[in-house]
Amino acid sequence: MEPAQIVATYGDAWNEPDAAQRAALLEDAWSDHGVYEDPMGRADGRDALVAHIGGFQQQMPGHRIDMASGVDSYGNLFRFAWVMRDATGNVALEGMDFGEFADDGRIARITGFFGPFPPMPE
Repeated sequence: MEPAQIVATYGDAWNEPDAAQRAALLEDAWSDHGVYEDPMGRADGRDALVAHIGGFQQQMPGHRIDMASGVDSYGNLFRFAWVMRDATGNVALEGMDFGEFADDGRIARITGFFGPFPPMPE
């Protein structure tokens, strides 16, 4: 798969309510020992990420994560923007993820950031 397809498959996993289907999506996109980290927590390995996403879905029922940009990549590094939409489709949060692909092309690491950049100090 191309980098954009891998990231899109990863994104689809965030919106998949069925844990088995979510795991199948991540089998294609996420390295066995990949690491996910954002301000709310960390998931080490694919199974932990499947559970982490399930926890997000339980805490935020009706919310979804949508890509808000293309995938910008060079070498094995990439980044993309996303939005979290509430059940009515309104943007509840925006953010950006930075990641690294493993040698097999799947995602080895994602570090997520929430919200816009802070203003420059005066």
